[in-house]
Amino acid sequence: MNLSPGRRQLEARLAAQPGVGSIRRPVTPDGAEEFDLYYVRSGPPSPHPLLLIPGGPGMASIQTYKTLRRHATAPGLDVVMVEHRGVGMSRHDDAGNDLPAAAITVDQAVDDLDAVLDDIGAERAIVYGTSYGTYLAAGLGVRHPDRIHAMVLDSPLLSVGDIADARRAVRGLLLDGDQPGTEPLAAKMQMLVGSGKFDSLYGQVAATAYEYGGPPLLGRLLELRLSGHTLLWRAMRHVAKRSMRNIPYRNEVDLVNRIAFRELDYAGEPDGLPLDPAEALRTVAGGGPIPDFEGEPYDLVAEMPRFDWPTVVISGQRDMTTPPAVAERIAALIPGAVLVKLRTAAHSALDTRESAALRIARSVVDGRAGDLPARADELDALPGNPVVRLMVWLITVSAALERMIPGAKPI
Repeated sequence: MNLSPGRRQLEARLAAQPGVGSIRRPVTPDGAEEFDLYYVRSGPPSPHPLLLIPGGPGMASIQTYKTLRRHATAPGLDVVMVEHRGVGMSRHDDAGNDLPAAAITVDQAVDDLDAVLDDIGAERAIVYGTSYGTYLAAGLGVRHPDRIHAMVLDSPLLSVGDIADARRAVRGLLLDGDQPGTEPLAAKMQMLVGSGKFDSLYGQVAATAYEYGGPPLLGRLLELRLSGHTLLWRAMRHVAKRSMRNIPYRNEVDLVNRIAFRELDYAGEPDGLPLDPAEALRTVAGGGPIPDFEGEPYDLVAEMPRFDWPTVVISGQRDMTTPPAVAERIAALIPGAVLVKLRTAAHSALDTRESAALRIARSVVDGRAGDLPARADELDALPGNPVVRLMVWLITVSAALERMIPGAKPI
């Protein structure tokens, strides 16, 4: 995607927004060519700004999180976000061409964060990463430990071995009913899987419905499918298949997917059993060969015990993407880490439970991280993001309306 005149004009408007800045960064570590890496800072300056790192790879920062930054700065947080190389404002070289594959690595993305902290004159920061952003946050701790004042790891990644935990979480929920209130749901799911008409991507749709709406929402959807109504399920499957499409300046995955697959092995190796998250992701990724996994940039299992700064680990107890088992393992690896369990939360508090995420960040800024576990129920009770609540409502209403359509053939 080269820089068209229309996109060039849009980037000029985005670059003119308050707080947006850029620095020159090398396209590749050993090359002479440079490009503009963009970042944004908002809120009153402080000695230790809050460096927010979104998930992905592919999520843009400047436009996507504009509203969140406004909410964060209202109570006085000093927020910095970096537009990841290969995404949005940081996508192109000086000639307007997409950055080459050699420019897109975890190491270089981590060093970009360090360079931005230099540019704003912050010796150390409170680093908050969510999902993939936790890997960059931890990578900053590995490569530039002197830049870390404190850290928040929200729905964290640990290693390529996380896929085993994801499989156990999805299958335990959907086939074994190992979560409270899900035993009856598992019996229905076993019928669907046994019918041969419920593949792994449908399984991910079901797991996501559980994350956002719990057993009540998943139960309604399973009853709908068992009664032979498939319209809503097919619509949700279509949305899931399109989740890795590019949305300019919001979510651009095409260039940075090399990190997801070559360095972090997002696709994994399917094990041939039902409801495999690896198989579901390969279906979503479709449209061409998936790059081979080459190796992780860091051994976080070995590195995290050396982290010597205050760390908070946030775990949504309904998270089927980076399940609670991963967060618990990370909290055990990092000396003195505080684990905050949000009982009804899904993946990425920053994206689904913004109010809770910002209160946690505020507590870390104020040096009160140790109080957070005792406040877990209070934090969990805060409302979810409006978009998530609207989505749950739409699915619930759509399911009720589809049940009124006659002529469906039950399974």
